[in-house]
Amino acid sequence: VRNAFSATEEGFLSLVRRTHLIKPSIAAIGSCCLVGVIWRKTLYLANLGDSRAVVGCLVGSNKIFAEQLTRDHNASIEEVRQELKSLHPDDSQIVVLKNGVWRIKGIIQVSRSIGDAYLKKQEFAVDPSITRFHLSEPLRRPVLTSEPSISTRLIRPQDSFVIFASDGLWEHLTNQQAVEIVHNNPREVCISSFHPLSLLFWMN
Repeated sequence: VRNAFSATEEGFLSLVRRTHLIKPSIAAIGSCCLVGVIWRKTLYLANLGDSRAVVGCLVGSNKIFAEQLTRDHNASIEEVRQELKSLHPDDSQIVVLKNGVWRIKGIIQVSRSIGDAYLKKQEFAVDPSITRFHLSEPLRRPVLTSEPSISTRLIRPQDSFVIFASDGLWEHLTNQQAVEIVHNNPREVCISSFHPLSLLFWMN
């Protein structure tokens, strides 16, 4: 799985390298990525960005409990900000509070992604006239990474389903609200009921 993430990143950066002089904005395109594989009753998870996997666990006769399985890579989280500061001790602008939102270099919230080449390699610097992606100083080293967080979890008898979704869902629903919606509408909830980038699967 880790190799697949690396190959995807390298493939996209190769595309950016071939086309960014013609289409400079491609250097500012990026995506989060969340992958799950079930093998021999174990769920393997790989995540970068602020997509999230949440399992719905049955408690008692008919109650459902949400358990978050992945960690969001988002500058709004204190742990992520501290991680960035420790990796960039000489950069006082590595995380900036802008309009009430913590952002890396004042631009982006996620600390890990596929793409966003202009925040990884100086050669892909975006035209300064595009203020949304303007860096106050030239990039000295990558401020984002495509290295996923990888975890495993043994599937338990009480695990009912897992929700994979991007921040488009989690900005509007808590983990508990999401699992209750699924639990109260068994097998009637389709992917589009959540978000175009959401996925739901049952364990049983």
